[in-house]
Amino acid sequence: MKRFWMVGWSAALIALGALMAPAGAQAPEKTSITLGVGGKGLLYYLPLTLTERLGFFKEQGLEVTINDFRGGSESLKALVGGSVDVVTGAYEHTIRMQAKGQDIKAVIELGRFPGMVLAVRKSLEGKVKTFGDLKGMKIGVTAPGSSTNFLLNALIGKDGLQPTDVSVIGIGAGPSAVAAMKKGEIDAMVNLDPVISKLVQDGDVFILADTRTDEGNMKLFGGNNPAAVVYIRADFIEKNPVTVQRLVNAFYKTLKWLEKATPEDVAKVLPEEYFLGDRALYLAALKASLPMYSKTGIIPEQGMRNAHDMLVPFDKELRDAKVDLTKTFDDRFVKKATAAGM
Repeated sequence: MKRFWMVGWSAALIALGALMAPAGAQAPEKTSITLGVGGKGLLYYLPLTLTERLGFFKEQGLEVTINDFRGGSESLKALVGGSVDVVTGAYEHTIRMQAKGQDIKAVIELGRFPGMVLAVRKSLEGKVKTFGDLKGMKIGVTAPGSSTNFLLNALIGKDGLQPTDVSVIGIGAGPSAVAAMKKGEIDAMVNLDPVISKLVQDGDVFILADTRTDEGNMKLFGGNNPAAVVYIRADFIEKNPVTVQRLVNAFYKTLKWLEKATPEDVAKVLPEEYFLGDRALYLAALKASLPMYSKTGIIPEQGMRNAHDMLVPFDKELRDAKVDLTKTFDDRFVKKATAAGM
């Protein structure tokens, strides 16, 4: 009788799982996924938190465990080392890894421009007027080798400085970054909202470069510059195409949700700690940031070139490599999600 009950219960669970899975879809090869990110609470990675909290991963039959690292470079190391399956991180990492002969591909674009800001300590406003004026200063980034570090190198490079001309300090994201500036541990920083908006509101910094808007990106890069993406090792994609499709479906549904959402709608979904103690400030930062999220999930060719061209001037390894940018983004999964009307 006990055996009959267990068999019946197992059959019921299987039937329930079938009902919850997307209609007509194949079962994913891998249902438990470990995802790396560097600074989950940043607006740069908002689509990740929304996908998680809106239940879109579970809707796709996936259990996603999120490891939040200090910066994007640490997420990348975890992917290469095999301790995470997938990363929500900067598109630039796919370019750099292709140059190193490691086949890592983005599968969906989450942000169409970086949303990063170079902010300088307010007391230096008369002294620092150009990127070149930062020479010899201590500059905070989320983590050395992260996308914030890439942007810093690109900006100071415009005025002829080398990465070694400044002292780079990893300060993380969120409260730790705010504290580093308030305590006077750094002279400037490249960081994101809500950190930047908090420091501007408190009168701690002034802005030297801003990639949160179309205008700012056009001024610095001449157009679109893809930011946050979901990237994965090519061998994982090959072995787990259904799992990857489910992941992309979940993120794509979030992008569609974001298109129609108000800042208040978004705030209702997020944990209180994301607001850094000031919900009104977070809403203002969120309103300003909404245009940066991708509408299609597709990285345009010009965006790929802009990202590549931003990196080349200060990266000798990349400058000497021939990177096939078409290998940095696999658009098959986004196109299927779009066709399916996710």
